[in-house]
Amino acid sequence: MATLATTHPTLLDLARRTDPDGNIADIVEILNQTNEILDDMVWMEGNLTTGHRTTIRTGLPTPTWRKMYGGVQPTKSTTAQVTDNTGMLEAYAEVDKALADLNGNTAAWRLSEETPHIEGMSQEIAQTIFYGNEGTEPEAFTGLSPRFNSLTTAANADNVIDGGGSGTDNASIWLAVWGPQSGFGITPKGSKAGLQMEDKGQVTIESIDGAGGRMEAYRTHYRWDAGLTIRDWRYFVRIANIDRSALTTDASSGAHLPNLMMEAFERVPNINGRAVWYMDRGLKTKLGQQDAALTKQSTLQTGDTGGKIVTSWHGIPIRRVDVLSPDEALVPA
Repeated sequence: MATLATTHPTLLDLARRTDPDGNIADIVEILNQTNEILDDMVWMEGNLTTGHRTTIRTGLPTPTWRKMYGGVQPTKSTTAQVTDNTGMLEAYAEVDKALADLNGNTAAWRLSEETPHIEGMSQEIAQTIFYGNEGTEPEAFTGLSPRFNSLTTAANADNVIDGGGSGTDNASIWLAVWGPQSGFGITPKGSKAGLQMEDKGQVTIESIDGAGGRMEAYRTHYRWDAGLTIRDWRYFVRIANIDRSALTTDASSGAHLPNLMMEAFERVPNINGRAVWYMDRGLKTKLGQQDAALTKQSTLQTGDTGGKIVTSWHGIPIRRVDVLSPDEALVPA
């Protein structure tokens, strides 16, 4: 017995999205997230068709203290190359043409179906920027967390700070200084940056019911080619192992967020780029409470940037990122 595909909207979906006056309803998007990393992250074209290759200085020439009539051996520096790959994130929106054309609301209906696709693409990109791992998902790209995932053994362990947690509800705060010489999002060489959306118009879908039936539909194609390269890890700091359940508003127990952020701030050589703090809503709330309780004059500042109220700490804006996990694994020593 043939079964209709569940990936296409139905008359029931149409009924649930239609106001009493027959117009397509304004949908309250309660599943939308706030992932402000997509607003300020620097993006650049890679130097490869599938990513970006970076040459890193790994060793300096060793000078010699020379004595009179003594010789000096020539020396040289050493370098290494690191290749970061991009991934192709794609989706299709398809809706029955007859369904979309009902009541003459074709454009409004298609928009109501396309908006959540765009939100889903954005959430997936933001999630991958932090947690993508080519070791477990080769089709994606490697994000920040797998690169900064050791307190002692990795070369960049100095920029992974232990928040003192030991439970299973750990969180992280990130300090990133985006720029051409530090780190940036990459798009493949010769490709378009950002989300691409193409209206395919009316198409015939084959075997819509799994039994050879056909259907006329409207189709939209979405594509986002993206990757991440960290050219200089010194400009990225992770405060890991922040035990959520142990946090207090006065920092009398649990992680002392202002102190940890000051430590992270001092790990960065200089603010030579676009510096940003990233944390989720819960940590941002606790930071504000601790800062107010611990200082007579708060070090948090608010200002209007591009029509938005932005909170900053030591002059660096704090961005809310909802995709940051509420239950990160403990970063090992």
